[in-house]
Amino acid sequence: MAKIQRSFHALLKRWTERIDRSKIQFDPIKIICGLIAFGTLVLAWQFAARYYDNQLLLPTPWQTLKALLFAVQDPETLMNLALTLKRVMSGLGIAIVLGLSLGFAMGYSSVVNKLVDPLIGPLRQVPIMAWVPLTIVWFGLGDGPTLFIIAMVATFPILLNTMAGVRSVPQNYYHAARSMGSGRFVIFSRITLPSALPDMITGLRIGLSAGWMSVI
Repeated sequence: MAKIQRSFHALLKRWTERIDRSKIQFDPIKIICGLIAFGTLVLAWQFAARYYDNQLLLPTPWQTLKALLFAVQDPETLMNLALTLKRVMSGLGIAIVLGLSLGFAMGYSSVVNKLVDPLIGPLRQVPIMAWVPLTIVWFGLGDGPTLFIIAMVATFPILLNTMAGVRSVPQNYYHAARSMGSGRFVIFSRITLPSALPDMITGLRIGLSAGWMSVI
C-alpha cells in the first residue's frame, strides 16, 4: 500500500512540475535578443534591397510595411484572408478529430496500432503535390480539395504526437489508480489526458503550421 501511495504522490508531483514550468515568465534578456535579431534581419533586408535596387524583385522594409498597411485596409484582401482562415480552421478541425481519435486508440491498444500503422506509414510518404490531381477528381473544384489536403498534412503530426504522449505514461500510474478503484473515465481524465497534453499541443502546433503552408 505504501508503494502505491508513493506512486500516486509521484504522479501528483509530476503534474505540479508541469504546471509550474508552463507558467509564463517575463524574460527581458530573451526579449532583447529577439529585438536584436529582428533589427539585424531588417538591416540586412534594407542593404540587400539597396544593392538590388529593384522594387519588384526585393522592395525595402518601408515599402513592404506600406503595402501591408494598405492590404489590411482593403476589403477584398480581408475577405480573402477570412476565407483562407476558414479553410485552414475547417481542415484543422477535421485533422484534430481524426488525429486525436486514432492517436489515443493507437497509443492505448497495440492491436489497433498493428492494424492502422501499416496504412498510416505509406500515406505519410506520399508528397503533398501528388494528392492535388486526385483531390480535384474526387471533390471537383472548390473548397473540397483544399480541405482534404489541409486535413491530410495536419492529421499525421497530431496523430503521432498524441500516440507518443499516451505511450509515455508510466504503467505504474495506471496500476496505482486502478488499485484505488478508479474507473476508465477517471484514469483517462486524471492520468492519460494530462500526461499526454504537452505532446498533443506540440502536434497541434505542427499540424497548424503544416496546414497553413499547404493551403495554397
